[in-house]
Amino acid sequence: MTKLNVSNPKVWVVIGVGFAGILILAEVNRRRLKARNSIKQDFGAFIERIELLPFPQPPPPAARLSLSGLSFAIKDNIDVKEYVTGFGSPAWKRMHEAATKTAMVVTALLKNGSTCVGKTIMDEFGLGITGENVHYGTPTNPKLPSHIPGGSSSGSAVAVAAELVDFALGTDTTGCIRVPVAFCGVFGFRPSHGAVSTIGVLPVSQSLDSIGWLARDPSVLHRVGHVLLQIPSIEPKRTRCFVIADDLFQLCNVPKQKTVYVVTKVIEKLSGYQTPKHLNLGQYIASNVPSLKGFIEQSTIQQNGMSTLRALSSVMFLLQRYEFNTNYEEWMKSVKPRLGSQVTNHIAAAVTLAPENIKVLYKVRTEMRVAMQNLLKNDGILVLPTIADPPLKLKSRKGLSAEVHDRAFALLGIASMSGCCQAAIPFGEHDNYPISLSFIASHGTDKFLLDTVLDMYSSIQDEVIIQSSASPLPDTNGSIDASELLKEKGNAAFKGKQWNKAVSYYTEAIKLNDNATYYSNRAAAYLELGCFQQAEEDCTKAISLDKKNVKAYMRRGTARESLLFYKEALQGKNIRQNVY
Repeated sequence: MTKLNVSNPKVWVVIGVGFAGILILAEVNRRRLKARNSIKQDFGAFIERIELLPFPQPPPPAARLSLSGLSFAIKDNIDVKEYVTGFGSPAWKRMHEAATKTAMVVTALLKNGSTCVGKTIMDEFGLGITGENVHYGTPTNPKLPSHIPGGSSSGSAVAVAAELVDFALGTDTTGCIRVPVAFCGVFGFRPSHGAVSTIGVLPVSQSLDSIGWLARDPSVLHRVGHVLLQIPSIEPKRTRCFVIADDLFQLCNVPKQKTVYVVTKVIEKLSGYQTPKHLNLGQYIASNVPSLKGFIEQSTIQQNGMSTLRALSSVMFLLQRYEFNTNYEEWMKSVKPRLGSQVTNHIAAAVTLAPENIKVLYKVRTEMRVAMQNLLKNDGILVLPTIADPPLKLKSRKGLSAEVHDRAFALLGIASMSGCCQAAIPFGEHDNYPISLSFIASHGTDKFLLDTVLDMYSSIQDEVIIQSSASPLPDTNGSIDASELLKEKGNAAFKGKQWNKAVSYYTEAIKLNDNATYYSNRAAAYLELGCFQQAEEDCTKAISLDKKNVKAYMRRGTARESLLFYKEALQGKNIRQNVY
């Protein structure tokens, strides 16, 4: 056999081919391992590593530049001189020349002492909120490696969360900063529309785009904001008026003990913060954005009764698609690039709108800004979930379901369509997923909002820790709703012998929830005030709702007894008057 093998040339060919195959397989494995290790080093966040050094520090005794020693990364739709801006697309990168100037927003950061270290991966053309890019890969979410990081500013969020940079720049059109910061557990700021220069940034939809920033530390978020914002500084507010959007928290499965309750507790402890108000934001928008009415009716027919906020998001998408197509339709048709499915679907969904219909889209946007300005004025802050659902698993076959999509954009469309500023804030975890709440302030009050986040966050951290280890508060869903919070406020006022204040809190709770306990508690406050008729009526109502409410029976007895004595005393007084 040995002689046969040695003398047969075919055997040597087979051996050679087999050996070559082994070498090729080894090389493939080596490259895969190298790629995997490379991703572990930078979590796949960067599309290109660069180094832009800061401007020189001023000589002493001048103070150090405000961002000295900080590093940052930028999204791949922001220009850097002598580098091609890729827009998340290999086809776009191949067909375009290097930028001749650096974007103004990057120059401002360099002038204030920070160093740029790279350009980050983004969803192709900025269309999408998953963070997935079929051409360059999906950055690894440091908080949840088996889940999507969110997009389209995916690489920027991952670079910050993985501590590869101190902060990063992104752009936000329909949630492109807010979604990834929520999924990666960091801070994000979408400034007021037009507050930060967009010169040197590729647009997606000029009416919706904002240049924002992401950070792990609220003080860094604050410092970057004060460098970039091109709006006059407003005098610090003595009061802050919070408005909690109760209907939006109903979209989210996170217990309100970890969200609304935390905010309320923090507000109680800080000076200059008024007791929060509660609002159904969908109803408010329906009443104050009249041009949206036609879209609500149309949506009702097509999608089985879409809510006001979902109708608002549908207007947002129409506006985005119209402007994106205006910007890039000619290029798309001439180049015919190979696109990811999200971009293909987006372009396919674009419709040709008549001029009068386009005007309505812009009218909704204008009315929305006015409505939010009237609601929040210069000292109001709207509280809402940043995103309703946790991130999907990577390569999920189902993708975003219609329900998840609708919930997400019902929340995201508010700031995008009003042009308001929005801060997304990490609030701990629930079931091992990051929790993110957002504060929205009216257009132009960006510095006020950044100051508020910085002022509150240490207290928020403390309260998050307390509530994460606390027993669940009583509620049918294991959470606490707005009416329960008001009831607690009423109880505290009652214990402090502030009877009128207690009545006021219980009344607000009743408006939200027709609850027997609330009526019974208000009756107790009325008894202390000597309002026996109102107390008797509240107790009767409580008993009609809950026939086992013992306290209501006892308080009604007290009220009736007091009313009887009052009537007898009044009769006695009348008799004495008649005698005299």
